[in-house]
Amino acid sequence: MKKLLILAILGLAGCATSKAQTGMAIYDFGALRLTAESAFSGETTAKRLGTSLLVTDVAAPIWLDSNAIQYRLAYHDPARIYAYGANRWAASPSILLTQRIRNRIATVTDGGVASTAEGARTDYVLRVELQEFTQIFDAHDQSRAVVKFRASLTDPRTRVLISQRSFNAEQPAPAADAPGAVRALTDASDQAIEELITWLMEELAEEQKHAPTQGDIPGNNRLVLLLSSS
Repeated sequence: MKKLLILAILGLAGCATSKAQTGMAIYDFGALRLTAESAFSGETTAKRLGTSLLVTDVAAPIWLDSNAIQYRLAYHDPARIYAYGANRWAASPSILLTQRIRNRIATVTDGGVASTAEGARTDYVLRVELQEFTQIFDAHDQSRAVVKFRASLTDPRTRVLISQRSFNAEQPAPAADAPGAVRALTDASDQAIEELITWLMEELAEEQKHAPTQGDIPGNNRLVLLLSSS
């Protein structure tokens, strides 16, 4: 009887160890890394966003509205979407990308970051629509991350579309697995966001050449970044 009890305890311990070893791995984008190509070390170092900007939550198609880390096998069936079984994002790609955009824009603003609940009025609205966020295998041991989104800049007073642009970033995956996908998708996202920042600065600088003076628009002397639902 005592032997049976010992065996049962050892069996339960083995099950617990097995479950711990095969637990779900959860990932996010990690700390914001500013590379040599980023605004802090590039030409845009001295440039700042000087107008208020409402950044809506990144919109995404239904198939991307989950925590799955997704990939495609371009060499087999490029239209089919797969997902890693034991690996997940901490939130959906659209939520992670929204946070990343907010944090990055906050580094080049002269104002603060506010929520929609504050009810602050803004000069412009930025909307981002995520179109692709996957690891693509060109061969069984060779893959790359692809991040695509479309950004629209509008005037909230007239609802006029000021400018619109699509961004497409790719980064090779360091490994043909989920951790490799996470690293490559994070790097591709940061690359696309840097291009977004540059585009925003150019478009808003051009727009401000034709905008009324600060004395004509109350509250135009500070920048507020908002995130809200689209």
